[in-house]
Formats: sequence, C-alpha cells, structure tokens
Amino acid sequence: MAVKDEIMPAYQIRRYAWSAKLPISILTDFEEFAIYDCNKKPNATDKPSVGRIKYLTFREYLKEFDFLWDTFSKGSVLKGSFDKFIAADKNKKGTTTVDKEFLTSLDEWRKQLALNIALRNEAHTEKELNFVVQQTLDRLIFLRIAEDRGVEEYGRLKTFFTPPKGESPEGACYQNLFTYFKEADSKYNSGLFDFKKDSISHKTLVDNKTIKGIINELYYPISPYEFSVLSVEILGSAYEQFLGKQIKLTPGHRAIIEEKPEVRKAGGVYYTPQYIVEYIVENTVGKLAPLLPSPKGEKQTTPAEVSKLKIVDPACGSGSFLLGAYQYLLNWHVEFFMPEFEKLTAIAQNSKDYTEKERNEAIKERNKLPLTPTGHLTTALKKQILLNNIYGVDIDTQAVEVTKLSLLLKCMEGETGSSINAEMRFGERVLPTLDSNIKSGNSLIDMDFYDGQIDFEPALEKKVKPFSWQQGFAAVFKQGGFDAVIGNPPYVGRSTSFEEYEKLYVKQKYKTSEGKYDLYQLFIEKALELTKEKNAYISFITPQTWLSIIQATKLRQLLVENVKFEEILLLGKNVFAASVDTIIFIIQTGSISKNINLLTVSSKHTEVKFEIERSIEVTEIQKPCYIFPISQDKKSNSFIKKIEDNCEPMHKMGIWYDGIKIVGKAKVFALQKIKVDSSFYKMYVGADIQRYCLKWSGFYCCRDKVNIAKHHATDIRLRSEEAFKSEKLLVRKTGNQIVASIDTDKFYYEQSLFGFTPIKGDFNNKVFMAILNSRIATYLLQANAFSKKDTFPQIRLHWLKDFPIKQIDFAKKSEKSLHDEIVQLVETMLQLQQQKQSSHLPNELQQLEQHIVYTDAAINKKVYALYGLSEEEVKVVEGEGVRAV
Repeated sequence: MAVKDEIMPAYQIRRYAWSAKLPISILTDFEEFAIYDCNKKPNATDKPSVGRIKYLTFREYLKEFDFLWDTFSKGSVLKGSFDKFIAADKNKKGTTTVDKEFLTSLDEWRKQLALNIALRNEAHTEKELNFVVQQTLDRLIFLRIAEDRGVEEYGRLKTFFTPPKGESPEGACYQNLFTYFKEADSKYNSGLFDFKKDSISHKTLVDNKTIKGIINELYYPISPYEFSVLSVEILGSAYEQFLGKQIKLTPGHRAIIEEKPEVRKAGGVYYTPQYIVEYIVENTVGKLAPLLPSPKGEKQTTPAEVSKLKIVDPACGSGSFLLGAYQYLLNWHVEFFMPEFEKLTAIAQNSKDYTEKERNEAIKERNKLPLTPTGHLTTALKKQILLNNIYGVDIDTQAVEVTKLSLLLKCMEGETGSSINAEMRFGERVLPTLDSNIKSGNSLIDMDFYDGQIDFEPALEKKVKPFSWQQGFAAVFKQGGFDAVIGNPPYVGRSTSFEEYEKLYVKQKYKTSEGKYDLYQLFIEKALELTKEKNAYISFITPQTWLSIIQATKLRQLLVENVKFEEILLLGKNVFAASVDTIIFIIQTGSISKNINLLTVSSKHTEVKFEIERSIEVTEIQKPCYIFPISQDKKSNSFIKKIEDNCEPMHKMGIWYDGIKIVGKAKVFALQKIKVDSSFYKMYVGADIQRYCLKWSGFYCCRDKVNIAKHHATDIRLRSEEAFKSEKLLVRKTGNQIVASIDTDKFYYEQSLFGFTPIKGDFNNKVFMAILNSRIATYLLQANAFSKKDTFPQIRLHWLKDFPIKQIDFAKKSEKSLHDEIVQLVETMLQLQQQKQSSHLPNELQQLEQHIVYTDAAINKKVYALYGLSEEEVKVVEGEGVRAV
C-alpha cells in the first residue's frame, strides 16, 4: 500500500471516520504516516491528498518526534491534545457533517420514491403515499445497517434485483424485496416488517430503475456512509429534519415535497444537540439510577428496582431523548454486572490459584449473568430494558415510526450473525415490538375532548388525535405514573397551532393557559400530571421567556408552590439555529424549593462544562407574578425591590400596544415610500426613533383590508385603531437600553416599536418618557429583562407592562413640584433635539450636544429623587447603566 498515492485507502479511512463523525483519522503502514481531516464528505474519485492535513515518511519521524508525541501519545491524548489539534485546524472549507449529508440523501430518496409511486399508483391517497415511502426507506436502511454490522449477509438487498433467469419485469425488483422483508419479520419481530398492519406497501408499484438506484446508493463505493459506525444518534439527527417535510399531491396526482405547516410556523426543525440530551438524562434518569454507589454510603440501586422505572418523552420526535435514556440504562446494567463478571473471569482464567472445579464453577456462575462472554449485555436483557423503561408519544405518526426504528437499531447494536442465530435457535425473535411503548397521539388533548361533541367529523378526529394517557399506559399509572418526563417540547404559540375548539378545551383543562401561551408551557403542566407524586423528575429544554412573561405567571406559581427546582441551566442562544434564549430546568416532585441553582454552560475545544453561576432563594421570587430573578444577584434583587416599592406596574396607568406586523409578501404592497392612495397613512419604523426625538423616514402603510386582500398581502396584522389615534409614547423594541419618544402627530407604527397611551390623569406623558429614558430604567432592564451578552437584545412587551412607575401624590406640594420640574426639563430636551436636527454647523452641534448631555443628567437626578435613591444607590445605577446617546 502506498499511503501517499493510492486513492482507495484514503477514501476508506475518510469514509469510516466521516460516518462515525470523527474529525480526524490516521492512515499509516509505519513507513508513511498521514493525518486526514474527516469533516469533508468523502468521494470515491477524490485524490489521496484531499483532506490530508499532514504527511510524513519514516525518515521524518525523528525530526517530528515532539509533534507526534505531544499530539498522539496516549498520555497526551488523555490530556486533550487531540481536541487542541482539532480546534487548531482551521482548514474547514467545504465541510459537511454526516448527519446533514445523510439528510440530503434521505430527502433525495424520498423525492425519487414519491414521484415514482405517485405516477404509478393513482389510487394512493396522500397519507398512503407518505406511509409507503417512509416504510420503504426505513426497511431498506434497517437492513442495510444490519448488513454492515454483520447481522445480515453483505449485499443481500442487491440479490433481489434480478431473478435467477432473465430480466425482472417492470416493478418486480420492489416486489422481490418482500421475500426478504417477510424473512426479516419472522427474525426481528420489530413491527417494521409487519404486513398485517401494512396492507398497502406490497400492492404498490415501483419502477425497477428507482428502487435499484436507491439501493445502489446505499453500497460502497457509491455510498459515502460506513453503516457499521454510523451511530443511531446521527441517524436520529438526520431523521428529525427529514420529518419536518411531507409529500403532497397536486390535482394531477403529482408528488411535491413541502414543509409541514407546524414546522413552517415554528421557523423550522431544530435538532437537540447530544450534550443537551446527555445532560437532561444524567440529571433525571441518573438521579433515579446512579451509576456508582453514593459517596454517603447509600444502598446501591438494584436491577430489579431499575426495571420498575418508567421514563417518557411526551413529544418524542425522532426519539433522541429516549435513545439517551435507553443508552444510559444499558450502560448502568453493564456497570452493575461488570465487577462480578470480571471477578469470575479472573478465577476462570487462573489455573495457578484455582482448581479446575473452582474454575468451572466460576464459568457456570458467570454464564448466569446477563452478559455475553465478551462482556456485552445479552439480547434478552436489552429487550427487557427497552420494554420495561422506555415510553414515548408524538402526534406525528411518522415520528413515532422513526423513534421505534432508532430504538430498535440501538437494541441491535453489538449483535452479530451468531448471536442472532442463537436467539433464533431458542425460538426467540431478535427485537421486541414497541407498539405498547411508543404511541401516536395528542399528548395535550385527552379523550374527554369528545364530550359534548355531536357531529364529530372524521377529518377533525385525525387532525386532533386525542390520546388517553391512562388507557394508553394503564400499567404505568397503576404504579402511580412516570418516574421521569424528559424532552424538547414544541415552541409554537397557541394561535398558530390550535383551532378555536382546541383553545376552548385547553382553557378548560389547563390551569396555566392564560394569555398568548405557548405549547411548551402546556407540556410542563402536563408533565406534572404524568409523574408520580414523590421523587419523580421532570426536565425539558425550553425557551427562557416563561421565567418572566406575564402569561406564564400561573405556570410559575404552580411550580414554585408544588415542586422542587433542582437547577436551571441558562443556555442563551447557543443551542439552536433559531435566535431564542433557552434553558434546561430540572424539577423533582414531592418537595418544595428553598434555593435554586442557576448554571451556565461554556466550552473549551470540544469539551462542554456546566458551572454554577449563583443560587437564588425562593423568597427572591416575588409575588404576585413569581418572576424568576435570573439576571440578578441577591444584593441587586434587594435593591431592585426597594426601587419597586410604592410603585404601580405601568399597565395599570395606561395601555401598551404592539405595532403593525408586516412580513413576507405583504411588505411588497402594504409598506411603501410613497402615498399610493387614500388607504395609505404615514408610519414610523424603528429607525425613526431616538431618545426624546422622532424623525419620520417617509414610510406609508396600507390600512384598507379590501385593498390588502386584493393584493394577497395576507402577512399583515393591522392592530386596533385605538393604538394609533391618540398622542402616545413610542419605545424601540431592539437595544440594550430603552429608547423612548412622544408622537404627537398620531402616526401609525410598525412591529419594531411599542406604543403606550396613558390613562387620562395628572401624570404627564413626558414624565413616563423621562423615566423610561433614565438610567434607572436601563439598570432594571439589564437586571431583569435579558442577558447583557445578547448580541441583539429584544425588549419584551410584558416587561414594559410590568415596569414599576413611582406613584406621585399630587396633593403633596413637594411631589407635584418634582413632577413639574421633570416635565419642564423634558420640554427643554425636546427643544434641544429639534434644534439639533435643523442645525448643520459643527460648533453649533457641539454646543447643543453639551447642553443635551447636561439636561439628560439633570433629568436622571430628578428621576433618582422621584424613586428616593441614596447617593450609594445612585452609584450602583450609574455603574450598571449604559451611557445615553
């Protein structure tokens, strides 16, 4: 073998490492030594130099000894040298991960099958077409993986291309596969090949060219995938994205692929990273079944006790969390039995110190353990763990099938042809059927949804898919419920996911369904209902917003008053491609929190670390809103409480409004720089507003619904006229400080602005503006509303509604005088800003800027006095604040 010049060795090592998601690999025959970057998809025609980072011959080993030793020696690798080497390699152009590439392959195979089946099978409905395509791909991938793992004969799928004599008639290649599929059903019992449930696939016609093309792409050298090392987790990552699309039929029965409506509304599918899955599993399942005995000397959990644990993901998707839980339990059982296995193996192999009888007795005892001679779990135990412990529900039937496939592939890991044959000899089938564990249905809507329904349409039933947890998992609830509820529930607002009849049901059934709630909030409440009353764990990754938004007040109250928060991990925007701050919360039933640990995540090279940032006392969570002070320390929280004393939330002193929402195609017509006709009105956008200053940039917005509908500009929310017809305060949505100004012209405004119309009274709107533009407001904003690390922080409307406004007793001369002084200063500031806009001479601008800074400082001093701040407290605020611009 010539390492430097031969194509196949380089392709094979890169293919193997890329499929296993290993960033680098080494190819050597000792005379030559080559290091490959394996992040780039391999191609059978690639030159041997493609992806090669470094190449050495034996003559260079001495010169390069320090590099080789410091990077690849065992001691150096254990100290992280590999990670540093990978991190230092910046040559990443054209890289693509195996999960993304496998998704591309899945998408292409789906498209080929869908187009061909739709063309050849005009009687197939849309649902039947989706079903057949999914089942066909799942079966081919399952058997192809089984081949590379040595469980099935390599190349068996290809043997069904042609009969012993002659060419196959059109469609015969696909039909020939059913001989193999039926064999697989008798062998695996997985449900994947159950043709009592699937009466459609074998009646389907698929062209030979289509099915042969897909199967050929699953084999070397065309396929870049080495299925023996392609992990189930990688498959799950690809499938999660794959499930975000569906096959639709045109009126002419032609197949097209498009995003599912719920995925489109959610902004796409975001697969949960493996480190998040592992963290949640270790802090839930890991606490129920610790891998090692407690340092406190507590009794070791036994397999019999672990077998009773019930773990569920109520929105399981492709099954990533259930895979993580299952893998943890597999590892737990290996850890439990391994010490005894190693002890008995040592006796069996030690003829010096033990007699033949003692050694045979040790072998006999070792064979009673549920481990193979090589120290792996037996197939029987792996099946038992899966059936005893792992449960899931998803409204998407295809997702349920993928979860089953993933779990069955995990169950089959480590199996060989001989171990499978041994199972068959004892009349056992290799895999369990998971129909009783993984079910399709609506986790949030129970069977009582039918109560009071008279003419319930079948189409409606298929859409809602009510699911009874008590009936579906009766044995679990006889034990009191689940021990752990884990997952990543959907982040979709109710307005985009529920019909009116569903909203009515949810309002009646869920205590926490107030305002514009999100689906994940309902999943949290549902999780409490599903778990045991004591010593059960719930952990989800969710958006951070529910810790503070008004519409989640009842949810926070429910949790604070009924469960114990083990910890909250603040993840920020680092997890998903979507720009959403996320958290992981871990709660335990049966007790109540005194302190809650707040953790943050950091990474160095390829290592992820979780560190406690601080602990908050439950007493810091102030009633009646139960907002979690996650951005404050205890001292700041006490200071903020003082600021908020004798204040009213701003929503009690006026009404806050969202701006007009114009997105997508609506912008083409409804938002113009000219007044198209009389239905267009002047409108402010975010860039028009500065502190104490408005400058209209010339935009007009259409307000006529008939005109809008005529131009199909449907992506627009006009908002109520009440939001615009009065003098109002405008606040910019984006920024790390509040930018507020007053609109006296009664213009409209778009979604990057909020508007506030005060209730008529003595409190002047200019004082509201002074308070919001003050350093106190900036301090409170940065302490409560968002992380200072946010690149583009967004001010939330709920925070403005709750902003504490100091009450003024106008009967008291000193307080009224302070109010009037603030009004006078603000009027001066407004005049100065107007002069600045009309001035062009540098010396005049400089003089005006000095006067503006001076007036701004004077306004701040008056606001400090209004809130009763001491000199020390002013220093705190000044230190935390952002300089006004």
